[in-house]
Amino acid sequence: MTPEQLITFATVAEHGNISHAAQALHLSQPAVSGQLKLLQEAFGEPLYQRAGRGVRLTAAGEQLLAHAQRLRETFRQAQALREAMRGLERGTLRIGASTTPASYLLPYLIADFHARYPDVLVTTSHGNTAEIVAALDTVDIALIEGPPGQELPLGTEVTAWRQDEIVAIVPRGHPLAESDQQTLVSLGAYPLVLRESGSGVRQIVERAFARDGVAMRVALEIAGVEGVKEAVRAGMGIGFVSAMSIRHEDGALRRLQVAPQALVRRFSILMPHAATPSRAAARFLELCVGMQREVG
Repeated sequence: MTPEQLITFATVAEHGNISHAAQALHLSQPAVSGQLKLLQEAFGEPLYQRAGRGVRLTAAGEQLLAHAQRLRETFRQAQALREAMRGLERGTLRIGASTTPASYLLPYLIADFHARYPDVLVTTSHGNTAEIVAALDTVDIALIEGPPGQELPLGTEVTAWRQDEIVAIVPRGHPLAESDQQTLVSLGAYPLVLRESGSGVRQIVERAFARDGVAMRVALEIAGVEGVKEAVRAGMGIGFVSAMSIRHEDGALRRLQVAPQALVRRFSILMPHAATPSRAAARFLELCVGMQREVG
């Protein structure tokens, strides 16, 4: 007994005629008769009888029909889901994103995606870069700050994405606020507020200070961009954040570009199972790349 035989049996019962059922199934009449014969042999007793030009179910056939009809309906629903996903009428998209892209890029991308594919359910998970990379097996696509920094699951594809600048931030009344640019030597003379370990911003800042041989006086480690900004407002020290994160500031903080070499990085897009991505993930990647081109 096979699912195909049961679906054929349900169709024959619906039409009451083998020839008509064959037309509905796009099969030859001998093929339908052959499937019915095999199904009948599997049960060991008649499931239908000839009645004029049609067929009539036996008592055993009537009992089997309910199961066959449920199987056929399940198959139809699976076909409908397949067709819907082909056109992205339905489906699910799981996005992982590290702090900066999650806060300042992802909302716009999701809004654009939702306008195009309103019935695709989008779920998101946030964390720092290391946390998102560690959780790649739970998402369809991920947006992170900088390179992954560790070994990726087999089959993951990395796409270099948008460019981002890391800037220093100080309270408006800070001694360094008089200038729009400061060197790492000048910045290192004051206490610093850094993101938590695993943060993409922190990795960039630590590498820059090490490259220039400047010691870091870390006054506070704190999770999240908003935590850094609040600590700077409170006078805990100089912070480092993405320039995107202070574009809507109310003036309490002053951004300082690092000179003479700006702290620039690229975001990366990670696609687990890149050889066989879901249609939703592939379309979302296209949106991300499109945003990069518009900015460029």
